[in-house]
Parts: sequence; structure tokens; C-alpha cells
Amino acid sequence: MATINPYGKLNEVEQERLIARTRTRRRITIIGISSVVLAAVIVAAVIGASQTKNNKSGGDKKSLLSTVKAICSSTLYPDSCYNSLAPLVTSDNLKPQDLYKLSVQVAINELSKASENFINNGAKKFNITDKKTLLAIESCQELLNLSLDHLNNSLSIRDMTVFEAFDDLRTWLSSAGTYQQTCIDELENASQELTIFTNENFKNSTEYTSNSLAIVTSFEESISALGNIKRRRLMSFSKLLQTSNSSNIKADVVVAKDGSGKYETIGDALKDVPDKSKKRFVIYVKMGVYFENVRIEKSKWNVMMVGDGKDATIVSGSLNNVDGTPTFQSATFAAFGQGFMARDMGFRNTAGAAKHQAVALMSTADLSVFHRCTMDAYQDTLYANSNRQFYRECNIYGTVDFIFGNSAAVFQNCNILPKKPMLGQQNTITAQGKFDPNQNTGLSIQNCTVSPSANLTGVSTFLGRPWKNYSTTVFFNSFMDGFIDPKGWLSWVGTSAPVTIFYVEFQNAGVGAVTKNRVKWRGLKLNLTASEVKKFTVGPFIDGDKWIPATGVSYKPGL
Repeated sequence: MATINPYGKLNEVEQERLIARTRTRRRITIIGISSVVLAAVIVAAVIGASQTKNNKSGGDKKSLLSTVKAICSSTLYPDSCYNSLAPLVTSDNLKPQDLYKLSVQVAINELSKASENFINNGAKKFNITDKKTLLAIESCQELLNLSLDHLNNSLSIRDMTVFEAFDDLRTWLSSAGTYQQTCIDELENASQELTIFTNENFKNSTEYTSNSLAIVTSFEESISALGNIKRRRLMSFSKLLQTSNSSNIKADVVVAKDGSGKYETIGDALKDVPDKSKKRFVIYVKMGVYFENVRIEKSKWNVMMVGDGKDATIVSGSLNNVDGTPTFQSATFAAFGQGFMARDMGFRNTAGAAKHQAVALMSTADLSVFHRCTMDAYQDTLYANSNRQFYRECNIYGTVDFIFGNSAAVFQNCNILPKKPMLGQQNTITAQGKFDPNQNTGLSIQNCTVSPSANLTGVSTFLGRPWKNYSTTVFFNSFMDGFIDPKGWLSWVGTSAPVTIFYVEFQNAGVGAVTKNRVKWRGLKLNLTASEVKKFTVGPFIDGDKWIPATGVSYKPGL
């Protein structure tokens, strides 16, 4: 993650206009869509499949287009929403879920076209030879495929479950947008012509993805206003053994540096993992330092990796930005496959502070859990890139932006341990990357301890800084040692922050938790109620009550 670029932030006047416009649209749309949704549900239930082609009453084109315009008014890009959907509306019996699916299909078509154009007319056209840029383009190809995967997932929901799957849909669409934005971010320091081309090339696909997210968010809010939403069950995992002794877990594969296991490297062991398994595949990694860069590919579902302790079984690497590796590819350990779980493991990037961005652990894995793990690096230690993640009893070391990304991540009972940075640097613990107000993402830090890992006299340490315009970070019921700068938070550029950020401090303890001299930002909330903060607990925020129990990891469901 870059450290100096403001990523095209809006100025404060533009922010105010955007907020006012969006709120107005949302209020109007909630009233309007509630009627549309309710009518559609009644029609579907009463008439259903018995409606014949001859029954066309109430379905004229003008009325349909008015419905499209009303729904599109809730998006950030109402013109692109309406102009892309209106030509496709032909049915006399349009249901809200039909319009949602049309919107997603438009996003898929546009992203497919933009991806092909990016490779054929962008990467090749500019005759790029720079290693870092070539690797960033390689990252983009992977990220765009991930985005398409998530868009297709959100399209695969059957009509009858669209209104029961809001949690999944918003997660997948938030991640689809995040992958596209991550591609753009990876190329921000490339040549000016490639940067401009990339931004223009993905303008429509990012807007259409945002539109789909806004539509499903509006539907959720509208139905919530009518009553309780029936939520469908998330994927359930087989119950795992909860013992603390790794030897009591039945491992499918054992990895040992001394040759006492089936494999001597983690990478070789992963070749035994079946694709898209609905059962846990357990890899036991014996004590030792494993010098390798590991990837749990997106096709490897429900992998559990167990070590002998967070400081005993360690995966170590040193890829970094200064030596030519983009942030997304620098991770020592990267988890992509859904349902990934690590326990009693350590992840290190030993590149050092002078090498800038150097990730120890990156996760894009939905429903991923890290239990009793250590993440240790300097800048950008933990890249919680996307989807739903849970961290319990972990130690996280770093200096600049060392917990960052745009996932929905909850940290419970973790130790957050800033290190001594380079001369002249300031420590910033978090840099959350929410860039769309409808994304259900953020960092939730609950019952954690924030304390220095070394003597930080003379070093300013902040709770975080806003990487993107809607950066969302919540510290609650945590202990903060006295080394935290009294201002609490640092701006990305200048001295202010976007008014659209959402930063919260609630019932924390310790000298560093005193809020008297905190920055006076509109987006910093110091007086929220318990019910408002509860939204960022495990159950509401990451649907954890539905999937964490099956992992055997203890957690606190609420405040």
C-alpha cells in the first residue's frame, strides 16, 4: 500500500454534496422501493407462475422505466445505472430481483470487456519492461478474475433466496469492487499513460459494480423497514477438535523440515488438497522456520493449517516493494480459498523497514479464521484485503499502516504491537480501505491490547489514518498504553480527513485511550451508544454466529 498518494480523494465541498445527494436519494428510495418490493412479493406469492402471457395489465414500458429510475436514484452513479439498465428492461412482470440480476450481468459484461481491453490494448500497447509494473499487471489479471468470480457468485443466487442472502451478496459485491480498486491501486506508480488508461478503462465496470451493490443495499434497507428479514444459512463446516495440542488433531498431511512428515515444505503439501472441498483438509506443520512464499489458491476450500505455536512454526519471506514486488504479491503467506483457517502459526516478512511495503500475511479468503497466530513485519504487515475474516488471540507487529485492506474483519483478544520505525517515520496501526458507502467492510478491534513492542520514546504512534474516503475503523473495549499520540489519528495528507470516514472509540481503557485531545474530525465518533457499536461485533458485522462456532474457536458474539 502506498504511503503518500491521496488516491484522488474528494475535496470537502464535493464530499458534502455527495453525502447530501446520497442521503436524499436513499430516503426517497427507501420509501419508493419498499412499495415496489412489497408489491412484487405479494404478486409473486399470489399469482406466481400462473400469470400468463395474456395478462399484461400494469406493465407498460413507462411504468417499468419509472421503477428503474427510482431504484437507480439510490446509487452513487444514477445516470450510468439508468442508462445501462433501461434498454434491457422488456418484461411486463419485472421483479426487484430481476433488476438486481440485470445490474450484475451488466457489470460482468463490462468487466469482461474491460479486462480483455486492459491486457490486449493496455499492458501490451505501452511496451512495458519495468519488472514491478509487469508484476502489477500480473496482479491485475488475478484481481480481475477474482472480481468476476464474486460477481458471478452474486448472480448465482436463486430468485427465492435473493432477499434472504443480503449478507453474502453485499460481501461478494463489496469484494468485487475491492479487487478492481486494488488493481488500480497497484498501478498508481506506473507510467502516467498506463495509469490514466487503467482508470479510464475500468471506469464503467467499477461504476456498474457499485450500482449493483447500492441496489441490493437499498433492497435490504427497504425490506428491513417492513419487518425482519429471513436470513439464509451460510455454509456450515464440520466441527473441528478444540484441543490446544496440535498432535490431537487428525492431520491429512504432515509437514516437517526434518523429514519426519510426508513433505518438507508447505507448498508441496498443498498439492494434496482437493479442489473446492466441503470438508476440512488439515495440514499439520511441525516446529521450524519455513522459508517459502505460500499461497492457498482460490480453488482450495476449507484448508486448516496447524502449527506448534505462533513463535514455533513460522513461515518467513522477504518480498518487498523497494526490490520490485508490488504490495499484493509481496505476502509471505496469502490465503485465497474460502473457509481457510490457521492456528498456532507465525507469518513473517523480514524485508525490514527500509524496504517499505512488505506483507507478512494477506487474506482474501471469505470466512477465514486466524487463531493464536503471529504476523510480524514493518509496513503493511497484515493485508486484510477482502471478505469476512476473524482474528482471535493473535500478535500483530508493525510500523506503518500495518493492519490494512478492505475486508470486514473482527479482531478479538489480540495484541497489537507497534515496532520502532525508520528514522523520521510515524507509526500508524490501521489504514482501512472502504471507498464506497454501501460496502459492508471495516476493521473492528475488540478487547485487544495496544502496547509497544520496543522502546518507542520519541516516536509518534497513531491508531490509524484514512486510506480511502469511507475508511471505517472501530476500537472498543480495548486497552491502549500511554505511547499512543493524544491526537489519536493521523490524516493521510494535510491535517484534515474526509468527512465521510467512520472512526469510533468506545469504552477503551489505559492512558492512550483518553480522548480529550483527539483530532476534531467529523468522522471520528467518540460518543456512540452501545447499540450503535454492537453493529461491529462478530454476529452483525461478519455473520460470525453462523460460521465461527463450527471452527471450534472461542469468540465473543456481542459487546
